[in-house]
Amino acid sequence: MNRNMNTGRLLYMICLLAFSAVGGKLEAQTVVQPVEQQHDSIKYAPIHQIGFDIRPGYVAPTNSFLEGDNAQQKRINQSLSLHLKYAFRFSKDSNLGRLYPHAYQGIGISYNTFYCPAELGNPVAVYAFQGARIMQVSPRLSFDYEWNFGASFGWKKYDGQYYPQNEVIGSKINAYINLGLVLNWQLHPQWKLAAGVDLTHFSNGNTHYPNGGLNVIGGRIGVVRTFGEEDASTDVPKRLYVKPHISYDLVIYGATRKRGFVKDGVPSLVPGSFGVAGLNFAPMYNFNNYFRAGLSLDAQYDESANIKDYKLEGSFMDDLKFHRPPFREQFAVGLSLRAEWVMPIFSINAGIGRNLICSGDDTKGFYQILALKTYVTRHLFLHVGYQLSKFKDPNNLMLGLGYRFHDKR
Repeated sequence: MNRNMNTGRLLYMICLLAFSAVGGKLEAQTVVQPVEQQHDSIKYAPIHQIGFDIRPGYVAPTNSFLEGDNAQQKRINQSLSLHLKYAFRFSKDSNLGRLYPHAYQGIGISYNTFYCPAELGNPVAVYAFQGARIMQVSPRLSFDYEWNFGASFGWKKYDGQYYPQNEVIGSKINAYINLGLVLNWQLHPQWKLAAGVDLTHFSNGNTHYPNGGLNVIGGRIGVVRTFGEEDASTDVPKRLYVKPHISYDLVIYGATRKRGFVKDGVPSLVPGSFGVAGLNFAPMYNFNNYFRAGLSLDAQYDESANIKDYKLEGSFMDDLKFHRPPFREQFAVGLSLRAEWVMPIFSINAGIGRNLICSGDDTKGFYQILALKTYVTRHLFLHVGYQLSKFKDPNNLMLGLGYRFHDKR
């Protein structure tokens, strides 16, 4: 019960962080603008749109449970999801509309089925999303990208007694991540048809075991209705461009995690959950409207790091006990290369780094980071990230707050 509540709280925070800048205040249009531009959202009304998607998919066979080792004794290799989405775009006369003329962002809800409700359930996902144009193919056809990020509810999770083969889903609430490439056909000034391909991942961020996760490769087809679209015959305002400059991001984060390990060929799960806390400081060079990159100094304390080396003698599988590792084996400091895709309201940050001050196998080597930043003011942002270790091992969530210094956007 406590483990499920803990997972639920973490993924509730993910939803809250992702929606905070979209769901309530359209003044978020100004969060990356100088003070003299802060009346932009009042002067220029946003453009609203409603969309509906159907997304069939193929479930990647990453686990024996999906390959047929389940109660049905059948492969679980198909999925279908139905999506209802609301989004808004900035007026083309507004400052953000001139900086990011084709960006849209909003919130969505989806119903998902894997044709195995007894063992996986039919989860519902609630998410934030954002997209923009990659290229204009023809006057009526554009090639766009779109990402979705949120939480999914209503899973049937692993149960040692009733669903012992289901090592894919370890909790009733799981993160939902999707990336799609879409062709949009403007068949009417206020109607679009959309079709494309996408990748979807469901997992619980290592807050609960098992955490095999579920991956879907799929397609999508949908329709979008726009309200308040400007007359296409009017002149397009001159684009605005960001001057290159250096800004500085400070992030403080925390989370909880589970810890499993394999020793002498025997897999084990350490009882309980463990705290994680960290700090990142990253000078970033802003190259243009869309891209910034730099180095980050990363410090992290992981209460579970290297605990496998401190197993209490005489404790066994049903009653595992451990000594607490020394602080030097739980704390690490590293440097990472960071790149960030910058859009209004949201930025996506990716990094690869290596710990330089560390002790013990769990903190040695490379780590990778993927994070979503959601701006709540011009300088303050919410941070939802995930860290991998050594390019393959799931590590921990990174839920926190950040502040940007010397921002000239």
